[in-house]
Amino acid sequence: MQTTHLGNSDLKVSKICLGTMTFGEQNTEAEAHSQLDYALERGINFIDTAEMYPVMPRAETQGKTEQYIGSWLKKSGKRRDIILATKVAGPARGMQWIRQGQNDLNAANIRAAVDASLKRLQTDYIDLYQLHWPSRNAPIFGQKQFDPALERPHTAIAETLSVLDELVKAGKIRAIGVSNETSWGVSEFIHQAEKLQAPRIASIQNAYHLMNRAFEQGLDETCFRDNVGLLAYSPLAFGQLTGKYADDLNAHGRLTLFPPSWSPRYTRPLVLETAKRYADLARANGLTPTQLALAWCYSRWFVASTIIGATSLKQLKENIDAYEVKLSDELIAGIEKIHAESHNPAQ
Repeated sequence: MQTTHLGNSDLKVSKICLGTMTFGEQNTEAEAHSQLDYALERGINFIDTAEMYPVMPRAETQGKTEQYIGSWLKKSGKRRDIILATKVAGPARGMQWIRQGQNDLNAANIRAAVDASLKRLQTDYIDLYQLHWPSRNAPIFGQKQFDPALERPHTAIAETLSVLDELVKAGKIRAIGVSNETSWGVSEFIHQAEKLQAPRIASIQNAYHLMNRAFEQGLDETCFRDNVGLLAYSPLAFGQLTGKYADDLNAHGRLTLFPPSWSPRYTRPLVLETAKRYADLARANGLTPTQLALAWCYSRWFVASTIIGATSLKQLKENIDAYEVKLSDELIAGIEKIHAESHNPAQ
């Protein structure tokens, strides 16, 4: 497994990252531990989680994912062998169970979130601490355009950076990152870090897959010039790019287990049509749809690490094995043709 330095940080991460948001909902604690063991066996040293996990978010399960990772760390003694990333939730009306709804990215909330995550994870430091989504109004989670009518009070980036700087100096976190961010957000974080002499963001964790290539519309240049590594999440588009829903709309998975309102951008008619086209392309070239989607994502020059998730060891093995798949020029051309005709349907 190849590794790379994440942005300008000293974190050396595997090119594949184990995502864990199924732990505590779709996976038991024992299954979670088995996935973590197997990932390490395959050379993955990078684990990503969040305080709000598992999904879909519920008061009854919030924090279980970090707890399962924490119990594995205690049992395995592997803390020094992994790069551990987690996230603090941003403002959200629907998650009143996290700090009684006090989820803005201000100093008090971030300090409380870090301490709670450290306790659940049973560790005294977090390698990469990420802001799960912006405090300000921004076009994320399926909102395709910026809408000034949605402006709201928010915490200034300078205040957020100041408390993260304190936490780095205190040894509680090693590096910082953003998630679900825009080009303006990345640039402003860099600008404010230089102004405050605070830590620069090392990474951005955004959705990136065959049906959402919005990162290529300016964020790729921004992150290249500012040395910010992309952590690509949902590389299989909530399972759409595995082909299982193209074969059977009622297939067992996140899109049928959870209400449609949880992830409406992944059930748009054009998404379903495009998923079938990619599945047909893969199979016509002797690949599974999963192999096609992941091999393509793994090969992109600006992806520092691809975050994969699974609900079984069989799925996890296929996802990791896809790292060895190399796509031909003809197959890449086929991908680009579909992309040109069906532009970012899940953005």
